[in-house]
Amino acid sequence: MTFVTDINSPPPRATFRSFLDEPDRFVFAVEIETTRGLAMEEPASRTARLANDLVEFDGVDLLALTDNPSGNPNIRPEALGLQMHERGQEVIINVSCKDYNRNGIESRLWALGSYGFDNVLALTGDYPQAGYAGQAQPVFDIDSVGLLEMMRRLNEGYPPPDRSRGARTPTVRTSFFPGVAVSPFKRQESEYLPQLFKLQYKVETGARWAITQIGFDSRKLDELRRYVELKGMGIPLIGSVFILSAPAARLFRRWGIPGIAASNDLVALAEKHAQSEDRGREFFLEFAAKQIAVLKGLGYRGVYLSGRPSMRHIEAIFEIERSFGADDWKGFAREIQYPLDDEFYYFERDGKTELSSEEINRDYLASKTRAARLKKRATLSPAFSAGKFWHDHFFESGSIGFKGGRLAYKAIERSPGIVKSAAHALEQIAKVPVYGCRDCGDCSLPDIAYLCPESQCAKNQRNGPCGGTKDVKCEVLDKDCIWSRAYDRLKAVGREEDMLERPVVFKNAALQGTSAWGNTFLGRDHHSETSEGQASR
Repeated sequence: MTFVTDINSPPPRATFRSFLDEPDRFVFAVEIETTRGLAMEEPASRTARLANDLVEFDGVDLLALTDNPSGNPNIRPEALGLQMHERGQEVIINVSCKDYNRNGIESRLWALGSYGFDNVLALTGDYPQAGYAGQAQPVFDIDSVGLLEMMRRLNEGYPPPDRSRGARTPTVRTSFFPGVAVSPFKRQESEYLPQLFKLQYKVETGARWAITQIGFDSRKLDELRRYVELKGMGIPLIGSVFILSAPAARLFRRWGIPGIAASNDLVALAEKHAQSEDRGREFFLEFAAKQIAVLKGLGYRGVYLSGRPSMRHIEAIFEIERSFGADDWKGFAREIQYPLDDEFYYFERDGKTELSSEEINRDYLASKTRAARLKKRATLSPAFSAGKFWHDHFFESGSIGFKGGRLAYKAIERSPGIVKSAAHALEQIAKVPVYGCRDCGDCSLPDIAYLCPESQCAKNQRNGPCGGTKDVKCEVLDKDCIWSRAYDRLKAVGREEDMLERPVVFKNAALQGTSAWGNTFLGRDHHSETSEGQASR
């Protein structure tokens, strides 16, 4: 199949990666939210007109196109992106994992690469909302980390060339420049620190840039930058700036958009200015400009402007931001601090700047002492303690019982079906009542402190938490996020900081309904060093 030449070969242009290679350049990206319905209808046409105007606007470097935001079925970002790409505009395509299985995602990546879309924002995605004939069934076959791993492998030349006809076909490599989202605006330690751990995991898996979630706390933005430097991640950070309004602030306060929160003080501020003659328009535009100035002052590499902005508003924000003095951002940083009540910070506050110091939170360090951990162990779940004991002594490769378990399951494999069924039934009797096992056959209990992602996570997350928690609560289920619970369990035994120091996990759907114990002992699941996910690292 041959692609159209002018799509394969867009006009020469500066690229996103070249922007980031310029150390003093601050990148401006604007998010364009795609719409539902036909591209020629008025809502989509209005969006296209804005995109076209932005292509002509010198102040904007990148246009970022959303992928079914908030779980709604909208036009694919590629439909609008192709028009922009043909005009030489750098585009970020958001790719969410909620609507496609891994085959569908790989197919889509091949298409994106073929059309020259290199800048991909890897997202796990919001849980689907109501669609055609009711609510859609989410996929979440892989997550943002799995998507990064897939792009990394495609960049390296995976899969091997097709030599079925004996032809010498060159290895095909993509050139994706993947980015990720990070959610630093979390209230509690157990949901905040796993977000930071996951960012490092994403960087190690191939992320080249990161965009923050929407938030209104300059101290947290400063803290994220310091943490990235402390851990030597070396990843450029781009800060999200949402053009606020009173209705949006109220929506954020009631967690109307997963992962985004607003404090009572912020809502009160928004409602106060909404009472003005222009309904707060001038204030909210200046508020956005101040946030951009703060990002520049903190050393962020760019801004990601969202909130369905109009061309007029974008131009006004840019003009206001250019009017600020070189050090004005310091005052803005003190002003724009709207954390939630009792919000956790990793670093102590700097008394002079009112941002973060280099000193790690003293109360947090005290909670990591041996005495504090021992006290916490007394409250550990028996399911965690039992699971850890059996895993460490029998299921961990090289443990005392592993060799015996492998011999036993090799014998079971050669036994009549009734023996296999009895062994499988015994496994389920042990796991279903205690862990809520769903018999996936590719068990991640030891990966998540003996909490089952199949039964206790709405998105089946096996590579760290999504960003959609609501004050530790799952955005979908009325229960605490399993990754926050895993953090608390692992902290009691001093293992929380390395909770994501492992190869990327891909669940093998072919193992559904088979013995997870047998698959571990016989090297068929993701724990095996010969599995594809392990071998690729």
